[in-house]
Amino acid sequence: MPNNSTKILFLTTLISGILISLCANSWMGAWMGLEINLLSFIPLLSSNKNMLFTEASLKYFLIQAIASSTLLFLILLKTNIHEMFYLTKISTWNDYIMIPLLMKIAATPFHWWLPSVVEGLSWMNCFIILSIQKIAPLMLISYMLTNNFFIQIMIISSAFMGAIGGLNQISLRKILSFSSINHIGWMLTTMILGTNLWLMYFTIYTINITSIMSLTATTNLSYISQSFNSMSNQKIIKFMLFITLLSLGGLPPFLGFFPKWITIQFMTQNLMIFTSTILIMSSLLTLYYYMRIMYTTLMISNSEISWIIPIYSKYTHSKMMMFSLSILLFGMLGCTLIMLMY
Repeated sequence: MPNNSTKILFLTTLISGILISLCANSWMGAWMGLEINLLSFIPLLSSNKNMLFTEASLKYFLIQAIASSTLLFLILLKTNIHEMFYLTKISTWNDYIMIPLLMKIAATPFHWWLPSVVEGLSWMNCFIILSIQKIAPLMLISYMLTNNFFIQIMIISSAFMGAIGGLNQISLRKILSFSSINHIGWMLTTMILGTNLWLMYFTIYTINITSIMSLTATTNLSYISQSFNSMSNQKIIKFMLFITLLSLGGLPPFLGFFPKWITIQFMTQNLMIFTSTILIMSSLLTLYYYMRIMYTTLMISNSEISWIIPIYSKYTHSKMMMFSLSILLFGMLGCTLIMLMY
């Protein structure tokens, strides 16, 4: 009970830190919210029972502390030069202030810490880092973002590094971390196009991440080789895992394709042809290493003869899995109908 109550306390302060950053009307208030968020998340990462958790929490703390101190330094520097306590869109200063925020969300070239940190964490903490911890920095970036050369370099480099970095990985955590870096490029692009668009993209990305990590945590998967002969009597769980992976990569029948489809349409309308080409090529590379996992698991390394789907499995009690699967399968149809209505 004390452990659970401690987690509830720190999760509450973590969410409150995000809300403080989102509701702040000054950069000092936003910085305080980010610090409350960071100091609430570190105790959730560390554990006396596993040294990998403690090592990952130390790495995460050092990187986030460097980013936070750099952000505070830039805030104080601009306070001495201009009036700071309002949000403006002055391109040069915004690019400087966005650098520590981009480090917090692991955008390229500040991405190097994310795979090593994620590798040493539990699936629940991986979910928090890859989704919840990005809300406040992404929202602060959206206040300042303008379409300039600096942002275009960030978008293209994040998309390519996220796609290429996951090609030679065997750990599912590292694959999902590089996929997250790739999605950062898409999210920065959607911020240029409109606030509603990037909120929709982030929401659907969070749904995909939630589905994948609930499945991997339930089946206790960490590496690609474990999926070859594991879940032998639960083929439906395997298919659910691969469907969520393909949805995260943006394969057209699934929900993950919908925000990319809308983003590509808006980019072509705004004549962002080169950037859209880069993003589409990087998404094809991410789909390659997702489909590589699926093909080797279902076709090459599968040694079973019969098709077995037990009706009463120990995993079928989780209604969350079936609910998330139905969202991924039929969410694309619902979103398309909503778009056609408008």
